Amino acid sequence: MSHIVVIGAGQAGASLVAKLRNAGFDGEITLIGAETAPPYQRPPLSKAYLLGEMELERLYLRPESFYDDQNITLRLGTKVDAIDATTREVVIGDERLAYDQLAITTGSTPRQLPASIGGSLEGVHVVRTLDDVDRMEPEVSPGRRVLIIGGGYIGLEAAAVAAKKGLKVTLVEMADRILQRVAAPETSDYFRALHRAHGVEILEGVGLERLVGDTRVTGAILSDGTELELDFAIVGVGIAPDTALAESAGLVLDNGIKTDAQGRTSDPAIWAAGDCASFPYRGTRIRLESVPNAIDQAEVVARNMLGESVDYVAKPWFWSDQYDVKLQIAGLNSGYDNIVTRPGDNAGSVSYWYYQGDTLLAVDAMNDPRAYMVGKRLIEGGKSPAKEAVADPAVELKTLLK
Repeated sequence: MSHIVVIGAGQAGASLVAKLRNAGFDGEITLIGAETAPPYQRPPLSKAYLLGEMELERLYLRPESFYDDQNITLRLGTKVDAIDATTREVVIGDERLAYDQLAITTGSTPRQLPASIGGSLEGVHVVRTLDDVDRMEPEVSPGRRVLIIGGGYIGLEAAAVAAKKGLKVTLVEMADRILQRVAAPETSDYFRALHRAHGVEILEGVGLERLVGDTRVTGAILSDGTELELDFAIVGVGIAPDTALAESAGLVLDNGIKTDAQGRTSDPAIWAAGDCASFPYRGTRIRLESVPNAIDQAEVVARNMLGESVDYVAKPWFWSDQYDVKLQIAGLNSGYDNIVTRPGDNAGSVSYWYYQGDTLLAVDAMNDPRAYMVGKRLIEGGKSPAKEAVADPAVELKTLLK
């Protein structure tokens, strides 16, 4: 009987094994996870879960009983030491687990601060896993002082939760502006104003010199000489694809594990999906860090493992929740050269439309789900409405689809 092994029990891994069964695979399936919790949603961790608005069980992607019911062997708290691609075995301690096909869905790992600048002090947190957030939760209480390092979406979401909890929040971003790597200046301006209205101190163009403290962080020295007293710190300086196992197995890497359009790696028996995988997209190669990508890509890989020949056609979209603002992003904005602003119907709602010449690339919609949905359909359909029509609030959004 054929045995499929999946390493990485996050969103992609859980989606992949469910799709295998749904598509009629009746062989053996083993899903291996390094964490002790069953597969769970990550986005609510730093928001609803940390705020105490979501119970642990509601984080789980499926009830624990699902895996037994579907005859999927779920091995949690299990560290894979190596992949032996020659013998087609996964090495776990002294055990060697044979596979016919293998999928790597190891996701990504948060970038850490070096120990030389205080990264290993107690009270310095990252936000990635359930354990990370459970460790941080006792720190998040009113009146305490937190420094957030990094003005990307992870840092801003953490700042919003801390501010809502009544903490004194300072956020530092080394680049000229928050969200510089991922968004237009207009989107940066919107979120800077939002956070400042909630009492967050945002310092841009300012880096962290070092965190200070004996065993536990008590303060920070910034690149401009500013000294801060702290109770704890949150590091949100990005994530890196988790490729260690793939690399040691001799697989080709290219900003993640390099796959073809169907999710196959340089070894025909090994596949990859989710945050850890890079794949062809419109003449280039990308890696997407998002829940929708993890699900869609994993399901395509499952079909291809079962003998179909389906290319994964990414439809990039993302979201971020901060205070009472829901940001929804459709498309990828890389290469844009102009921005069109469209006011929303309500106070605080607006959308920014990214164009390269006359070609629509992406839309950032703040509390404007209709602009997001129309923009997404346009981008996926390869259509670019006239910029004048987009900018004119008198023009009905849905007429742009015609």
